[in-house]
Amino acid sequence: MNTKQQPIQLNASQKHGVRTQFGALCYRVNNDKVQVLLVTSRGAGRWIIPKGWPMDQQTPASAAAQEAFEEAGVEGKIENICLGIFSYVKSRNVEDELPCVVAVFPMKVKRLLRKFPEAKERNRRWFSVKKAASMVSEPELAQIIRAFEPALLPR
Repeated sequence: MNTKQQPIQLNASQKHGVRTQFGALCYRVNNDKVQVLLVTSRGAGRWIIPKGWPMDQQTPASAAAQEAFEEAGVEGKIENICLGIFSYVKSRNVEDELPCVVAVFPMKVKRLLRKFPEAKERNRRWFSVKKAASMVSEPELAQIIRAFEPALLPR
């Protein structure tokens, strides 16, 4: 299935333009099978990848790695390669919806921490690539996950 980038719907009542975030596609290879780590969102409890806002003095990839540590409690090697971009609308409240685009960077997880900043606010779980793609709400993110192949990353 070839999913095209979905347009972001903007309406006149939105006070803000489109914002950029950086996300980490956290993965490991277990018994020759790629697994993806997803976390739950704080609000609705949806399955998502760790993501967040740009950070001063950090590259997009290092900002994504920082979010992966804070939201998922992982340490590992982040690649400075954007796997793709997906869009979503961040709902802070009924009147304040913020359209966002997220650049996704692959992160090979080397260590899963028991204690991390958002441990009490989120759940995390490993999924097969196929299952992870079916668990996320955003079609573009699902396509990025389905197409992900760590063996194709530069060494």
